[in-house]
Amino acid sequence: MHFPFYIARRYLFSKSSQNAVNIINWVTFLVIVIGTASLFIVLSGFAGLKSFDLSFSDSFDPDMKITTASGKFFKINDIQKEQLRNIEGVVSYSTEIEERVFLKYKQKNDVAYIKGVDQKYNSIVAIDSIIFFGNWFTQSDEVVAGYGISLDLGLSVNDYINSLSVIVPKLGKGSLNNQIKPFNELRTVASGVYSLSEDIDKKYIFAPLVTVQELLQKEEGEITGINLKLSPNHDDAFIKKSVSEIFGSNVIAKNREQLNDSLYKMLNTENLMTYLIFTLVLVIALFNVVGAIIMMILDKKDNLTTLFNLGATIRDLKRIFFIQGMLLVIIGGVMGIALGVLITWLQTTFGLIKITPSLAYPMEFQFVNIFIVFITIFILGFIAAKISSVRVSGNLITISST
Repeated sequence: MHFPFYIARRYLFSKSSQNAVNIINWVTFLVIVIGTASLFIVLSGFAGLKSFDLSFSDSFDPDMKITTASGKFFKINDIQKEQLRNIEGVVSYSTEIEERVFLKYKQKNDVAYIKGVDQKYNSIVAIDSIIFFGNWFTQSDEVVAGYGISLDLGLSVNDYINSLSVIVPKLGKGSLNNQIKPFNELRTVASGVYSLSEDIDKKYIFAPLVTVQELLQKEEGEITGINLKLSPNHDDAFIKKSVSEIFGSNVIAKNREQLNDSLYKMLNTENLMTYLIFTLVLVIALFNVVGAIIMMILDKKDNLTTLFNLGATIRDLKRIFFIQGMLLVIIGGVMGIALGVLITWLQTTFGLIKITPSLAYPMEFQFVNIFIVFITIFILGFIAAKISSVRVSGNLITISST
């Protein structure tokens, strides 16, 4: 194998007597470098977009959430609380209650969901990082509203003159028309406004858990969900099994990915489709390799006859151009990856390309992308080199020798 490699290396770096062949070789090399760099940059860009999109769920969703398997509410007692604390991998937990409510502020109305959370909620979910203005509530009659809700209602922070009314139907039997006061009403003050995404900002207001339980006429242990904060090296399967042993089949536990399964599926599908599209572009580009190697074979056919007469076999001659094609692809691929890494580093460090004046296009360097790009270019290069080296045959040598 040393002989074919030596000749292939000489052919790769030496100039041909035909200027057109030299130009084709340089163009082919540049196409490989640019194509490889483009694939790596696109994968890094989608990795950055994925992390950017998921950062919103990290600020709103817990590591794992326990909800009822059927119905809306379930109960948790002191024994279950203690058992939940003792599960390996569970750092802390927070209980919540969620219900659809009617909001009224001055002359404007809106419909949203109120989420009652306990004092440990901020340690489970980084909700304080998305407070747009104002502060998190500290009093039982204070709430934190979404930015979309505040716009729809014209809501002012710390407006103690005009209260925000939270209204829900009163529990009971029979028609609402037959009740003297069919609704429970809670008068509150917005202590702050959070901003995360358009759909979330228009959906939720946060309030103290006890206050919401009183509004909905629920008992102390009656909740709709439990938010879990997990250790970095936790075992999802073990925690879900432990939760099932504590609460039985009445509840289900979902991790953050399962809570946002549609988002994860969409991002993964987009990433896969983009990879396939750019791989197709790379396939088309590597046809240049086939053409360049065939042109080199035709240019060197007199040399091939000489090597054949000196004892080289047809298999050795095929290996020369196969190795030359692989060297061309591997060197170009490595340089393309290096160029892609450099551009990714420049974007992540200096934010050269902006989405908005204050927001740089997100990109993320991942070693797995280097592996994916290199394997892709290696496999496609192997196929291209194999196809082109088949052009060397006994007929070519015979024709050249006559």
